[in-house]
Amino acid sequence: MPPLCPLDPSFPIQRQLAVDAAPVVLVSVFLLDEADEPTFLEAWRDDAEFMKRQPGFISTQLHRAIGESPTYLNTAVWESTAAFRAAFTHPEFVAKLSAYPSSAVATPHLFQKVAIPGVCVA
Repeated sequence: MPPLCPLDPSFPIQRQLAVDAAPVVLVSVFLLDEADEPTFLEAWRDDAEFMKRQPGFISTQLHRAIGESPTYLNTAVWESTAAFRAAFTHPEFVAKLSAYPSSAVATPHLFQKVAIPGVCVA
């Protein structure tokens, strides 16, 4: 399992999973060694295929930093925290995490859209 480094140390992903919210957006930044990119991409693909089959999954998108930075950003939209929690703690998903390269460090955090009148909708 890649080490989890909280974006907000006072409110890590484990605490966020207990909050009932809907819908939610998972944002995860992955830092890794450049040599591990092929292994990382295969592990992420396998995870994404599992997640796509889970109840409450809406979408996901992986982004790579530009240039020579082996940094990735994953976004995933879920119907609710409960749906994400069920998938994230599912034994099959947890077992898949061992496929990530040892250099990978993940920074997961859950968000909700914010409405700003005249700019964006929630």
